[in-house]
Amino acid sequence: MKHFMLKHSILKHPMVTAAIVTMLWSAAATGRLTAQTGTTQAASPASAASVPRMPDGHPDLSGVWWRGADVGGRQPAPAGGRGAAPAAGRGGAPAGGRGAPGGGRGAAPVTFASLYQPQAVAQAKTLGDKDDPSLGCVSTAFGTLNVSLFDVGAVGQIVQTPKFVVLLTETYNSFQIVPIDGRPHRDNVPPSNRGEAVGHWDGDTLVVDKTNFTDTSWMSAEGRVSFHSDAMHTVERYRRVDANTLEIEATVEDPMVLTGPWIVPKQTLQLAPFDQIMELSCSSAGTPDLIKAAAQQSSGKN
Repeated sequence: MKHFMLKHSILKHPMVTAAIVTMLWSAAATGRLTAQTGTTQAASPASAASVPRMPDGHPDLSGVWWRGADVGGRQPAPAGGRGAAPAAGRGGAPAGGRGAPGGGRGAAPVTFASLYQPQAVAQAKTLGDKDDPSLGCVSTAFGTLNVSLFDVGAVGQIVQTPKFVVLLTETYNSFQIVPIDGRPHRDNVPPSNRGEAVGHWDGDTLVVDKTNFTDTSWMSAEGRVSFHSDAMHTVERYRRVDANTLEIEATVEDPMVLTGPWIVPKQTLQLAPFDQIMELSCSSAGTPDLIKAAAQQSSGKN
């Protein structure tokens, strides 16, 4: 499949690049979306016995994973549903921000930024779209759709070997190599935007522990103020429920900016009908113009 270049369009800053996003995602996913017609049916859940396994008996998490559709696509209708639902583009409660705006009667969902300590709340009010590190092609520390495998996109790939699980992010093409052979965290590597990871098995669940983050990335993109400190620590739990379903749970701690742990809502991903991600890279050529446009929007948007 032809590779495509995204020039910050995937960031989807609402008043700056929305039209470009729609155009480029439509182009990038044309072939992919042909499989997402209104007649596409959700795969029948397989039994736990159908979970593919490695020679050592552990579940094989390998595959391309998404929420059932790419950005701009249509998700299969749930059982008893009345039609296909739009794919999550801005997706429920994002990693950053202060919860879904008005209208609903229920309590706002707990987000990373909703747990800020008072000094962090004050700092957040001084920031806005123009300060979003992803404008300069910087990966998030977690993910805009609450899935670290996606980063700022909606598709990711896992490649598993006996010693490593490799997490590949389609958008920005970031990667994370997770040792699963019992080794501890390295103490001789510099901090990084995505952190340093090690993994171990808890029964059939892969537990991924991440530390050693920089403090220069945000938890999510799209101008959602979600800065963190270099003391952040995340624990993610990956469980392949059946041949076509992957569940991910995560807990994020950051004693420097949060009042307590953020329990990330459980995410349920589906095995995509293709076995390779695309290259959706980022160019900083348009960064000055994007920052200028973002600066015209109100600051402190959460």
